[in-house]
Amino acid sequence: MLRIYLTSQVRVENNDILIGERDLPGRQGRVALALLVAERDRPVTRDELAEELWTGDPPPAWEKGVMAVISKLRAALRRAGLADDALTTAFGCYQLRLPTDTWVDIEAAADAVHRAESALASGDPRGAYPWSAVGYFVGRRPFLAGEDGPWVRRKRIQLREINLRALDCTVECAAANGELAEAIQAAEDALAIEPFRETTYQRLMRVHSSAGNRAEALRTYQRCRTVLAEELGVPPSPATDAVYTTILRA
Repeated sequence: MLRIYLTSQVRVENNDILIGERDLPGRQGRVALALLVAERDRPVTRDELAEELWTGDPPPAWEKGVMAVISKLRAALRRAGLADDALTTAFGCYQLRLPTDTWVDIEAAADAVHRAESALASGDPRGAYPWSAVGYFVGRRPFLAGEDGPWVRRKRIQLREINLRALDCTVECAAANGELAEAIQAAEDALAIEPFRETTYQRLMRVHSSAGNRAEALRTYQRCRTVLAEELGVPPSPATDAVYTTILRA
């Protein structure tokens, strides 16, 4: 199976063949490969590539620059065992055609989180656990560190959401398994990423309450209320208030 990693260090594995970042045409080759892999279901325009390869205005000969990067990238893919026609060019667009069973880490993470959420929805936290771990460990990795194109920023947002959803699943799985300390840590990790996410506070309140720490659950509510008031100028939602009231009356 062809395996492609786009998080941490970009690399392509094909059986015993490994193409790493040093084998790609510089930072531009790394960005171009990530974009073409992730968007392989559609043609990518030369303009879109240029927007990612150069910050600010591209150089006067940017079209030739893009063509040079593509040519070197095609050579690297050839060394990875892909045919010359895997990376096609037509009408100023490029498209990468990979085997249907190609494994890509960010796609595997998104699929894993979906599986974890589905397992939890069907009442199977034990079955959800390994899938949530896959989503977490991939979603937390850096994506094209040092790059700042519009597509790169969008993909980072998507990975951040995958990471948060994986942490949500971890909270639920760990709590169901009686691993309350792990559930609390996963919720705190999620709040470190997104401190305004009320559903995380709600989960954390419930876990503290399940652990017999009612006082800490109520302090979590006050923490949520303070953060929302000071940073956003809004009160907690009715759903958060409902969790607080249930714990308060317990």
